[in-house]
Amino acid sequence: MRETARVTSEVLFDLSLRRRLRSNLDRHKVREHSDEGLARAAVCVVVLDSDAIIHGVDPLATGESTSDRKRLLAEIPGSANDVELTGNVEGTAGGASVLLTRRGSRLKDHPGQWALPGGRVDSGETPLQAAMREASEEVGLNLTSDNLIGQLDDYPTRSGYVISPFVFWIDGELEPVANPAEVASIHRISIRELTRPDSPRFVKIPESDRPVVQLPIGGDLIHAPTGAVLYQFRAVAFDGDSVRVDELEQPVFAWR
Repeated sequence: MRETARVTSEVLFDLSLRRRLRSNLDRHKVREHSDEGLARAAVCVVVLDSDAIIHGVDPLATGESTSDRKRLLAEIPGSANDVELTGNVEGTAGGASVLLTRRGSRLKDHPGQWALPGGRVDSGETPLQAAMREASEEVGLNLTSDNLIGQLDDYPTRSGYVISPFVFWIDGELEPVANPAEVASIHRISIRELTRPDSPRFVKIPESDRPVVQLPIGGDLIHAPTGAVLYQFRAVAFDGDSVRVDELEQPVFAWR
């Protein structure tokens, strides 16, 4: 029997939540994709506690303005008339959360975009090993198999990767610290925020027959692949539903 929860306030970060997530993930049959012609990558969905005040800020970077963030929304399909979008995720922490990063503006690939800790699988590594290594390199978390509570479906990207997402649970003894060479900022996004009634959104684009998935987070929209992974985490691990996301589309700016 699946374990579910109706969210009306902060989700408690406790053993009951860990058991529910683990139980629902254990029942999920992971859909794998061949990496023929594609590179293999792995990401971490890190579940951890958060404080609404301590972790709920989203300050502007040095030299950045609110107009700069607003301009980044110009490429997002379906957002032109959404006056509530600001590009800011302030106020989205509180209770059980997942770790989200904003990529550094000087990175070669996808600068400034939202991401989960992760990256390319090196020669001789398994995807799980790569996910844990990347968590250490990007956000200073030394994860082990003891932190692992499950796995989600592979997601093939337009930029030439097959991403394998792994779900980890960390308690208070591990504290993420951003590597400034790769990560501009670290954010704890409440599971409550992932279950908003307006989430997810699906948008049509002329370049594809597949719907673009969007997760409203604060005043921003998170897209695939990150948005697809977080949507499946919410649907499968938290809600206990059977949801596949590998056919959901990315916006064109993420194809590169």
